Amino acid sequence: MAVTVYYMSGSPYAWRVRLALEHKGIPYDLKTVSYDAGDLNTPEYAKLNPRRRVPVIVDDGFVLYESAAIVEYIADKWHGEPLLFSSDLRQRGVQRRMVREVDQYFGAGLEGLVEAILFTPQERWSDEKIFGARDTMKKELAILETGIAGEYLAGALSAVDFTLYPYVALVQRMGKRKSGLVPPDFMGPKIGAWVRRMQTLPITQKTWPPHWK
Repeated sequence: MAVTVYYMSGSPYAWRVRLALEHKGIPYDLKTVSYDAGDLNTPEYAKLNPRRRVPVIVDDGFVLYESAAIVEYIADKWHGEPLLFSSDLRQRGVQRRMVREVDQYFGAGLEGLVEAILFTPQERWSDEKIFGARDTMKKELAILETGIAGEYLAGALSAVDFTLYPYVALVQRMGKRKSGLVPPDFMGPKIGAWVRRMQTLPITQKTWPPHWK
């Protein structure tokens, strides 16, 4: 029985899970939910996730939410190649640390930016909030820039890349709405090359948010 993924177009958290599943070659059924239609507020959805967010997966009756936990579940259940986390204990520890850093620090800035742009009428936009959130993320990208030694963030293509890329893509998307949001120095040359590499991956193109096309 295929995994069912509850997904919302443009959600970086749901996108992360889809990238992990595609990377592993795991078949899944996609159920698209709509924020505007109120799908997250239905009693049926609350039974799946009382926090009323995406993503949620259902695997043979087992329900799991929170994207980082879902990716680790995928890695543990389907533990063959290609891997989501390194088979080397120490490298795997570094990768898991990086996932948490991206979520906690870059993700915090992104949440602030989403609130300031996507959930605030344009006439009430605050440059202080918008650029403050942007600068938080820029600082985190600068830290990541110093650690890149190859094509991907933490060795081979991994859960770390699938965590950060949807976040950055969403920032770039919001940059089309807010002039000056993504200046040339928002990311260093290594991160910039990594973003372009990630964007061209077949699994990225396959899972690209439909309403962004």
